Amino acid sequence: MKTVYPAIFRPEHEGGYTILYPDLDGCISYGEDLTQALEMAQEVLGLYLVSLEERKLDIPAASDVKAIEADDNVIIVPVMVEVNQYRRNKPINTMVTIPAWLKEAGEQAHINFSGVLREALTQRLGY
Repeated sequence: MKTVYPAIFRPEHEGGYTILYPDLDGCISYGEDLTQALEMAQEVLGLYLVSLEERKLDIPAASDVKAIEADDNVIIVPVMVEVNQYRRNKPINTMVTIPAWLKEAGEQAHINFSGVLREALTQRLGY
Protein backbone atom coordinates (compact mmCIF):
# COMPACT_ATOMS: atom_id res chain seq x y z
CA MET A 1 0.00 0.00 0.00
CA LYS A 2 1.60 3.25 -1.15
CA THR A 3 0.73 6.42 0.68
CA VAL A 4 1.86 10.04 0.55
CA TYR A 5 2.11 12.57 3.38
CA PRO A 6 3.47 16.11 3.29
CA ALA A 7 6.65 16.60 5.29
CA ILE A 8 8.35 19.77 6.43
CA PHE A 9 12.12 19.78 5.96
CA ARG A 10 13.55 22.41 8.29
CA PRO A 11 17.22 23.33 7.67
CA GLU A 12 19.27 23.38 10.89
CA HIS A 13 21.96 25.96 11.70
CA GLU A 14 24.63 23.29 12.18
CA GLY A 15 23.61 21.63 8.90
CA GLY A 16 21.19 18.92 8.01
CA TYR A 17 17.42 18.87 8.08
CA THR A 18 14.84 18.09 10.71
CA ILE A 19 11.83 16.33 9.19
CA LEU A 20 8.35 16.88 10.64
CA TYR A 21 4.98 15.54 9.55
CA PRO A 22 2.22 18.03 10.44
CA ASP A 23 -0.48 15.33 10.18
CA LEU A 24 1.39 12.80 12.34
CA ASP A 25 2.12 13.97 15.88
CA GLY A 26 5.56 12.81 16.98
CA CYS A 27 6.66 11.57 13.56
CA ILE A 28 10.05 13.30 13.41
CA SER A 29 13.45 12.47 11.93
CA TYR A 30 16.71 14.07 10.86
CA GLY A 31 19.10 13.81 7.92
CA GLU A 32 22.62 15.19 7.64
CA ASP A 33 22.00 16.31 4.06
CA LEU A 34 19.03 16.46 1.71
CA THR A 35 19.61 12.94 0.32
CA GLN A 36 19.75 11.36 3.76
CA ALA A 37 16.80 13.49 4.91
CA LEU A 38 14.65 12.12 2.07
CA GLU A 39 15.64 8.56 2.97
CA MET A 40 14.96 9.14 6.65
CA ALA A 41 11.63 10.80 5.83
CA GLN A 42 10.44 7.65 4.05
CA GLU A 43 11.69 5.34 6.77
CA VAL A 44 10.16 7.22 9.68
CA LEU A 45 6.86 7.58 7.80
CA GLY A 46 6.67 3.85 7.03
CA LEU A 47 7.55 2.81 10.58
CA TYR A 48 5.18 5.36 12.12
CA LEU A 49 2.19 4.26 10.00
CA VAL A 50 2.83 0.59 10.70
CA SER A 51 3.12 1.38 14.41
CA LEU A 52 -0.31 3.08 14.36
CA GLU A 53 -1.75 0.13 12.45
CA GLU A 54 -0.30 -2.47 14.85
CA ARG A 55 -1.67 -0.57 17.85
CA LYS A 56 -5.07 -0.34 16.10
CA LEU A 57 -5.00 3.47 16.22
CA ASP A 58 -6.63 5.69 13.63
CA ILE A 59 -4.36 6.76 10.80
CA PRO A 60 -4.91 10.47 10.11
CA ALA A 61 -5.69 11.59 6.59
CA ALA A 62 -2.86 13.33 4.77
CA SER A 63 -3.21 17.06 4.19
CA ASP A 64 -2.91 18.57 0.76
CA VAL A 65 0.65 19.85 0.32
CA LYS A 66 -0.72 23.24 -0.78
CA ALA A 67 -2.65 23.56 2.50
CA ILE A 68 0.45 23.38 4.71
CA GLU A 69 1.42 26.72 6.22
CA ALA A 70 5.07 26.99 7.15
CA ASP A 71 7.94 29.46 7.49
CA ASP A 72 9.74 30.65 4.36
CA ASN A 73 12.98 28.84 5.24
CA VAL A 74 11.47 25.33 5.16
CA ILE A 75 10.88 22.94 2.29
CA ILE A 76 7.55 21.15 2.05
CA VAL A 77 7.95 17.77 0.40
CA PRO A 78 5.35 15.13 -0.43
CA VAL A 79 6.86 11.86 0.80
CA MET A 80 5.66 8.57 -0.68
CA VAL A 81 6.20 5.30 1.12
CA GLU A 82 5.32 1.67 0.45
CA VAL A 83 3.94 0.79 3.90
CA ASN A 84 4.17 -2.97 3.34
CA GLN A 85 7.97 -2.72 3.35
CA TYR A 86 7.84 -1.73 7.01
CA ARG A 87 5.49 -4.39 8.30
CA ARG A 88 6.99 -7.09 10.43
CA ASN A 89 7.95 -9.97 8.21
CA LYS A 90 7.71 -12.75 10.74
CA PRO A 91 7.38 -15.99 8.77
CA ILE A 92 4.44 -18.22 9.60
CA ASN A 93 3.75 -21.79 8.66
CA THR A 94 0.65 -22.36 6.54
CA MET A 95 -0.75 -25.46 4.97
CA VAL A 96 -1.72 -25.51 1.30
CA THR A 97 -3.25 -28.23 -0.82
CA ILE A 98 -1.94 -29.00 -4.32
CA PRO A 99 -2.23 -32.04 -6.60
CA ALA A 100 0.26 -34.83 -5.81
CA TRP A 101 1.71 -34.77 -9.35
CA LEU A 102 2.42 -31.02 -9.03
CA LYS A 103 4.20 -31.51 -5.71
CA GLU A 104 6.34 -34.29 -7.18
CA ALA A 105 7.21 -32.21 -10.24
CA GLY A 106 8.12 -29.25 -8.03
CA GLU A 107 10.34 -31.36 -5.81
CA GLN A 108 12.11 -32.88 -8.83
CA ALA A 109 12.76 -29.36 -10.13
CA HIS A 110 14.04 -28.32 -6.64
CA ILE A 111 11.36 -25.63 -6.36
CA ASN A 112 11.13 -23.71 -3.10
CA PHE A 113 7.36 -23.94 -2.53
CA SER A 114 7.34 -21.19 0.10
CA GLY A 115 9.25 -18.84 -2.18
CA VAL A 116 6.92 -19.48 -5.12
CA LEU A 117 3.83 -18.92 -2.98
CA ARG A 118 5.30 -15.74 -1.47
CA GLU A 119 6.21 -14.37 -4.92
CA ALA A 120 2.79 -15.27 -6.38
CA LEU A 121 0.87 -13.71 -3.48
CA THR A 122 3.01 -10.58 -3.59
CA GLN A 123 2.42 -10.19 -7.31
CA ARG A 124 -1.32 -10.98 -7.12
CA LEU A 125 -1.84 -8.51 -4.28
CA GLY A 126 0.17 -5.80 -6.02
CA TYR A 127 2.94 -5.43 -3.45
